[in-house]
Amino acid sequence: METRDELAAGHKQWALDWLSSTADVFRRAKPKTPSPHLVSYFLLGDPDARQVLLCDHRLAGLWLPTGGHVEPGEHPAETVRRETREELGIDAHFHPAHHEQPFFLTVTETVGAPESRHVDVTLWYAIVGEIHEPLRPDEREFAAVRWWTETELDALDPMRREPHLPRAISALTANGW
Repeated sequence: METRDELAAGHKQWALDWLSSTADVFRRAKPKTPSPHLVSYFLLGDPDARQVLLCDHRLAGLWLPTGGHVEPGEHPAETVRRETREELGIDAHFHPAHHEQPFFLTVTETVGAPESRHVDVTLWYAIVGEIHEPLRPDEREFAAVRWWTETELDALDPMRREPHLPRAISALTANGW
């Protein structure tokens, strides 16, 4: 995975150090046992329309890519397949430039009440779809789901979105979106 900036290089090194220090990387108990733990995000994009799908996540109160916690023994790409079906009601079609490999990695402290905050080590994947494809979003998890243009993303309040989203979009577009 290419690192495009100093923060990305720092996150990658932190994650490698963490992985070499423990095998305890899967969340076993909500919300944070252990912390940190692995997460898979996937940016569903329509390359022709140049739009990505984000979800207004009820618990986080943020516009986030879809995704979820990696289950014990599960490969992070399999998490993408499972979560795509659970959260959107569609099958995952990995972007041909990235296949089943993450294009981005982040290490992020979550938002919320202090007793539930934890660190997510997130692998970001790219999957493709079309803006007119029917979705069946999980209404228990999302207050809203919508497609965003780059201009709309730029105008989105930074306090209402995933903090690394602009860097992820930049990495995605630089690597063959």
